[in-house]
Amino acid sequence: MRTKAFQQFLAQITKLTPTQRKQALDNIKKMDNTEIVEDVLNTTDHCHYCGSSNFIKWGLNSNIQRYKCKDCKKTFNVLTKTPMAHLRYKEKWNDFSKDLIDSKSVRDSATHCHISKNTSFRWRHRFLKIPADIKAKHLQGIVEFDETYFLKSEKGNHHLDRKPHKRGGWAKQGLSLKEYTPVLIARDRNGNTADFILEHSDDGSIAQVMLPILDYDVLLCSDSKSSYKSFANMFDFTHKYINASDGEHVVEGAYHIQNVNAYDSRLKRWMVRFHGVSTKYLENYLGWMRMLDRESDITSKDLLGHSVGRN
Repeated sequence: MRTKAFQQFLAQITKLTPTQRKQALDNIKKMDNTEIVEDVLNTTDHCHYCGSSNFIKWGLNSNIQRYKCKDCKKTFNVLTKTPMAHLRYKEKWNDFSKDLIDSKSVRDSATHCHISKNTSFRWRHRFLKIPADIKAKHLQGIVEFDETYFLKSEKGNHHLDRKPHKRGGWAKQGLSLKEYTPVLIARDRNGNTADFILEHSDDGSIAQVMLPILDYDVLLCSDSKSSYKSFANMFDFTHKYINASDGEHVVEGAYHIQNVNAYDSRLKRWMVRFHGVSTKYLENYLGWMRMLDRESDITSKDLLGHSVGRN
């Protein structure tokens, strides 16, 4: 728009009714949101079928750039073979990403984005599918690790073979693996974090998930649980453990588990707002929290990039 025409447009704004102003603002917001989403969806560096970087642009589909791979001859776009493929209402994805950053409930996001509750729920887990796999692949130096527990939940299942728990309820017995799901959290002093849902809380299960990510010369810090000691001894890791039952919090000055315990506390407080999380989706929520903790200044555009695999 030329400067003169723009000045004439601005002069007309004062004549708009409240309804017209709202409509104008809504349309501008929709255009801004669409531009942000399209910016994320119109860039890629590899073929989503064969991984080749030998591809060319191949037209547009719904304003999303398509490509054709010269090696496998297939056409694709940024969403191809991702959890986000075939989702509609892309102009609302930016607002929904902001809701994920703000940890809004399914119902609040549905209201804010003008979508149904079922769509909001489906989007949540599509958006979080790839971020759930983004965790530390390598821990070094002093590594603290500990387990936390989440009540097993079949939230959303209408065909239970037991009496349903109340929202965010508690098991009637102690920390039984029949009632609780153990999650092992490992964190080094640089803030790199990995967590793992365990089937069994024993040294074998711990070794299976921890060995691939630990540097060979790490120093492990934990509480005095026997399976932790057994794991460290089995693989000759230097291990400092805290006897919390004796009121011990620090060993030899620098050795403690305060970082991993602080993360665990943040995770538990954050989870409370969801009034119980289905065990089926627990991995997605763990990844969601890791993402928010790892990227304190994350933007909606960053989150969209994670959701389509642009890490």
